[in-house]
Amino acid sequence: MKLKIAVLPGDGIGPEVTSQAVKVLKAIAQEFDHSFQFKYASVGAVAIDEFNDPLPKKTLDLCKSTDAILFGAIGDPRFDNNPSAKIRPEQGLLKLRKELGLFANIRPVKAYDNLLDKSPLKRQIIKGTDISIYRELTGGIYFGEKSLSEDGNTASDLCEYSRMEIERIAHLAFKAAQTRKNKVTLVDKANVLESSRLWRRVVTEIASDYPDVSLDFLFVDNAAMQMILNPKQFDVILTENMFGDIISDEASVIGGSIGLLASASVGNKYAMFEPIHGSYPQAKNLGIANPIASILSAAMLLDHFELFEEADLIREGVEKSLKLNITTPDLNTKYNHISTAKVGDFIEDFINNPHDTNMNFSNIHLGQSTII
Repeated sequence: MKLKIAVLPGDGIGPEVTSQAVKVLKAIAQEFDHSFQFKYASVGAVAIDEFNDPLPKKTLDLCKSTDAILFGAIGDPRFDNNPSAKIRPEQGLLKLRKELGLFANIRPVKAYDNLLDKSPLKRQIIKGTDISIYRELTGGIYFGEKSLSEDGNTASDLCEYSRMEIERIAHLAFKAAQTRKNKVTLVDKANVLESSRLWRRVVTEIASDYPDVSLDFLFVDNAAMQMILNPKQFDVILTENMFGDIISDEASVIGGSIGLLASASVGNKYAMFEPIHGSYPQAKNLGIANPIASILSAAMLLDHFELFEEADLIREGVEKSLKLNITTPDLNTKYNHISTAKVGDFIEDFINNPHDTNMNFSNIHLGQSTII
């Protein structure tokens, strides 16, 4: 298969983790005789510095002319600590989602057996957790009308949803559940918000088209608590934009590190793949950022094009790296010298030599990239 992939590394650790995902995709292309062409462009704070625009036109044009987008991270303390800034890195990401119609954000959450003790939650609570969160991405309070009074003392953000916006992501969530455990949980605040009551009405109607899938409801505050008390109860979570943002970040504690969580943002025509973590500027250029979320996002990119064998091989490499503790310091205190690039090297080598198990693990720590 031939694919043109736009690479938007972004800010902070974005370039470091994204380069490992590209490395792994190149290994896949070599092993399976695909042709992946990578084209790079600026977004976020680096684009503001260069073009005074967090999403330059040439970046958007590139995204529209390629088959998929591999995204890094966005954000910079210069803007985070300046609430009066008129131009902000995050505006680039929001505009990109809107311009490309990326209405569905899909975030897998999995408890890896080898990392159960890395989570702050008890292993018996999280063991077996396997959730897919479907977050609506282009509507709601993030995109609603915003106002600030003339005296600067009163502000508002409108949360608005249409039936169409709810229907299109709900169908995706129910179809996903049919390939999993046949359960959808709608997370809302229907006891307070009119927009949430619309979500309940529309999703309940759609559920009748999927009689093999059960549907239940949780208010978002209860869902946040249940995510900690009993995450295994969930299969597919369906929710609106802001609730999905919060719930999915909360879910990152299940796996032990936010550096493990990948995502896909899809629409009717375009698709973008990115780790859910932020730009983590404190770790920039230190080689300690976990690239696994970005690498797993690359696997989701392959899934999108039905390259399932290739995507599964990446996931096997990730599982192997976790099993052998070939991970960055967020998950690894014993071998805390294993760098971002070293994790990528190991998974790249696994793809090239998945059945080679005769090398010595100690070679990894002597600076050699080997397979175990």
